[in-house]
Amino acid sequence: MARKETTAAASAAEPGRLKQIALTYKMTRRADSKIGLIIAAVGIVTFGVFLAIGLWIDHPIYLGILGFILAFLAMAIVFGRRAERAAFGQMEGQPGAAAAVLDKIGRGWTTTPAIAMNRSQDVVHRTVGKAGIVLVAEGNPNRLKPLLAAEKKKMARIVADVPVHDVIVGNGEGQVELKKLRTTLLKLPRVLQGPQVTATNDRLKAMGDLMSNMPLPKGPMPKGARIPRGGPKMR
Repeated sequence: MARKETTAAASAAEPGRLKQIALTYKMTRRADSKIGLIIAAVGIVTFGVFLAIGLWIDHPIYLGILGFILAFLAMAIVFGRRAERAAFGQMEGQPGAAAAVLDKIGRGWTTTPAIAMNRSQDVVHRTVGKAGIVLVAEGNPNRLKPLLAAEKKKMARIVADVPVHDVIVGNGEGQVELKKLRTTLLKLPRVLQGPQVTATNDRLKAMGDLMSNMPLPKGPMPKGARIPRGGPKMR
């Protein structure tokens, strides 16, 4: 009975996956009109090479089957990469694009979006992994510098023993393109162990909870009063 239910669930999920693939293909084709020809060419060439080798060594059936499997795999890889590139192209320049990429960076990373923002909507996100703390900023580079400096100073007070990196997303000099953001972060040297990453996240979370629970006066702020340091993020 359990097997029948599992099979039925898998069958029900299959149309959903196929529909998702179809939607992804349509989205990719809008940005990459040659995607269909490229995928087909990759599959045909891969299968043709293995079939030719099979004919040459007198094992066409065995190499033909292997070539078909590898051709399908190669097509899937090429399609995935070009779909990802098309998605990055559509997201680039939009507010929150970097946060969307960080959210899908993979296991071992914990991302907190929009930890700092100014009135011009330049924003800084934070992600924590075995490379330490990475502050990822998107917006105007000149306006982002004080935001990053303030967050790095705050990190130095709270987690002084953890390395802090900063990245500005963009196409200018010294910046990281959106499509290369994930790769850039994964290439950072791993200096923390799993328990250290967990402890760092706990300390940062505790800081966030402390700030969110800080009592604020009701009504208009008294004349001459100052906003507590570490209070509202809007600058």
